[in-house]
Amino acid sequence: MAYDRLTARDLPLSEDSLKQLFTEARTYNAWSDRPVPEAVLRQLYDLTKFGPTAVNSTPARFVFVTSTEGKERLSRHMSEGNRAKTLQAPVNLIIGYDIDFHDTLIKTFPHAPGARDWFLDEEGRKEAAFRNSSLQGGYLTIAARALGLDVGPMSGFDPAGVKTEFFAGTNVEPNYVMNIGYGTEENLFPRSPRLDFEEAAQIV
Repeated sequence: MAYDRLTARDLPLSEDSLKQLFTEARTYNAWSDRPVPEAVLRQLYDLTKFGPTAVNSTPARFVFVTSTEGKERLSRHMSEGNRAKTLQAPVNLIIGYDIDFHDTLIKTFPHAPGARDWFLDEEGRKEAAFRNSSLQGGYLTIAARALGLDVGPMSGFDPAGVKTEFFAGTNVEPNYVMNIGYGTEENLFPRSPRLDFEEAAQIV
């Protein structure tokens, strides 16, 4: 193989880029009042949508909450420890998953016209939707950091309340909530340890 023909695409990102995306990135609990323009949120989605999912199912559904009224509606359903930072962050993102994602496969997986019929079992669709929307939330985290944003994912909320408030009348279920904006060091915990390779991985 012609390994001497490597292009820029074959090379790792710079150390500074890896720091921004991973090694120096943090989960933020406090936020500056710097706004996040709608154009940036649209760019964030447009990057996220290219992350791979099973049969390109892309079941995640995103609600970007930016208005005072929307934040009040959401904060009522957040756990006590998450309420203040939800109100402070410029953007709260509700990541949901559409159990009826198979209805859009004719658009997202057009080379297999019968793909919808692969997901007729609702319990199987729920599992696939939850797993793949979680993947998409991970892609969005990296995309946000790549755009210079900070994130703070949260699972402490009342799913039934968020469902009623933001997804009523749909087959979309809430997965988790993520604050997005420009974080500050207030209430920033020291970085917690991670498992070493030998503790969490193996090569077989």
